[in-house]
Amino acid sequence: MTSASIPANAALRSPQEARALFRSETSGPTAGWAAGHTQANLISVPADWAYDMLLFCQRNPKACPVLDVTDAGSWTTPLAPDADLRTDLPRYRVWENGELTDEPTDVADRWRNDLVSFLIGCSFTFEWALSDAGVPMRHVEQGRNVSMYVTARPCRPAGRLHGPMVVSMRHVPPEHLSAAIKETALLPAVHGGPVHCGDPAGLGIDDLDRPDFGDPVAAEPGDIPVFWACGVTPQAAVMASRPPFAITHAPGRMFVTDARDDQYRVA
Repeated sequence: MTSASIPANAALRSPQEARALFRSETSGPTAGWAAGHTQANLISVPADWAYDMLLFCQRNPKACPVLDVTDAGSWTTPLAPDADLRTDLPRYRVWENGELTDEPTDVADRWRNDLVSFLIGCSFTFEWALSDAGVPMRHVEQGRNVSMYVTARPCRPAGRLHGPMVVSMRHVPPEHLSAAIKETALLPAVHGGPVHCGDPAGLGIDDLDRPDFGDPVAAEPGDIPVFWACGVTPQAAVMASRPPFAITHAPGRMFVTDARDDQYRVA
């Protein structure tokens, strides 16, 4: 799927305005939207898989930092009380027995009364801190989705769930590397500091120009590839573990919450 360009005024939109646009017409990536507001990954699984998912997240907190868990069947969250998790993301993915079967912009007709939804911290949240520290966001500059890769690092299994860690990558100029590490480490609820810097082979990644999710993003001369654990990791677990049904966000197309980034900063 080719990403749509990020609108020039996306950062100025309120979370409510952003969600209204996602409900009606906008299906592109959410990087750069609603400045200062927390974004979240979504995964909804049947209730009889919910404990396994909760345990998977607890055992792999770098990739799966949980911000909220709903009651079975609920499509609401205190992170955005007027929002509807079935309609207010730009695009979704529907999974059956570990296979991707659809990528709709609305899942109200696919919702089930036994679905438990997990909202997981997203690295798009810490991009505002990086920008404030002077770290360029190459994918935002290029109007692209962030690059995401399946790694050779296995997650710690939990019940029936297992799978590899997924990472997001940003090209960082060397003079900004220390700031990128420091600023993201202060936001552990949205993945925290990087898991790897430099040679992608250290994560089992063969080609940065061929991401597993998102878009390839061009580097500037001297840029260092920096990798953060990614909330698409549960989707890799769905593919590996094959639960009978799941709904997730489409990679890069997050739930924009009313919560402020500062709520999750540890210092």
